[in-house]
Amino acid sequence: MQLLSIFLMLGQGGQQGGGGFSFIFLGLMILVFWIFMIRPQSKKAKQQKEYINNLQKGDKIVTIAGIHGTINKINEDGTLQLEVSPGTYIKIEKSTISMEWTANVNKPAATADSK
Repeated sequence: MQLLSIFLMLGQGGQQGGGGFSFIFLGLMILVFWIFMIRPQSKKAKQQKEYINNLQKGDKIVTIAGIHGTINKINEDGTLQLEVSPGTYIKIEKSTISMEWTANVNKPAATADSK
């Protein structure tokens, strides 16, 4: 807390003559915000888009609504035909597929006899 008050006092002192520190402090705040907030979000969105574009027939997926199924057909209009049980198909948008939940469902189960 003391470090923050020192920065604030230095920033106020900049109004009397040396305003360069305020701009440096503001620039550092913007840089930190970009590193910890914007960059990870854009990387995740890029991975999600790549994941959706690489889906194929037969892949097991989970939607953001929690619907589990297997891809039966990939349509040209950005939709999928999903088989939710044998002989039962629904049409969903590609954007409703959850990359994280699908990865959790498809990862191999841990063996219980590894004592």
